[in-house]
Amino acid sequence: MDSAQVASAPLDSALLDAYLRRLGVAYPAWPTADVLRELHVRHLQTVPFENLSVHLGEEIVLEERRLVEKVVEGGRGGFCYELNGAFGALLAGLGFDVTLLAGRVYGEEGRPGIPYDHLALRVRTVDAGEWLADVGFGAHSHGPLRWEHRGEQEDPGGVFRIVEARADAAGVKGEAGRSAGDLDVVRDGSRQYRLEVRPRALGDFAAGAWWHRTSPESHFTRSLVCSRVTEDGGRITLSGRRLKTTTADGVSEERELERDEEVLAVYRERFGIRLERVPAVRAGWGRE
Repeated sequence: MDSAQVASAPLDSALLDAYLRRLGVAYPAWPTADVLRELHVRHLQTVPFENLSVHLGEEIVLEERRLVEKVVEGGRGGFCYELNGAFGALLAGLGFDVTLLAGRVYGEEGRPGIPYDHLALRVRTVDAGEWLADVGFGAHSHGPLRWEHRGEQEDPGGVFRIVEARADAAGVKGEAGRSAGDLDVVRDGSRQYRLEVRPRALGDFAAGAWWHRTSPESHFTRSLVCSRVTEDGGRITLSGRRLKTTTADGVSEERELERDEEVLAVYRERFGIRLERVPAVRAGWGRE
């Protein structure tokens, strides 16, 4: 790995300890695969995938300390750049070798999205090689995936594979949208995103983050989402005023929250997010 592109300066001890307390994890002795698995699933259970900043008019700054402070001191979550940016800083501070990677998410028509569409992490442990860690993709694997393994990897979130990207995959003609060594991350037979193997720096993702929080074509400007994995392996999601809970067995229940007090209570009690007002999608977002 190119250490110049790894998650940068480690967090100070106070912020690192506060991050671990947020996750409910003791300070680990070594950066092992078991520690990575525990941190990964606890992050998914305690730090929600959410795009509330987009609709609350909050600034999103891709600087490691700012991202970690949002999670630790602000009690918030974020979308991929924020969550994996913060998680990468945590892992680096604990002694893991971390490289930031750029991905392009496959859309409904099977085409990869914009460059720097997604941020994921390549993590080296001291005892079990390299892993793909991703706590910023919403519904995805609960644990890290083995980087070198090309067969099926079973996970509570589905059956995953990391495969060599094909030039003609998903409607991509010739070499368009593909570089040598690119990988596709597949869940239950469906491609989720195309991953470049070239190391990146956090600042490289600024344009992608800007597009996702300002473009009328971005799904983040068109909808509200706040979601996390539950302790029993299910998922709870608040989309605007619609609350959906799904058990580990796949049984779902949905209901519409009518009063603002109910919405704010769910944010507070189920996601740990304290808001003064209910966020709402702004009409004409990205067109002014």
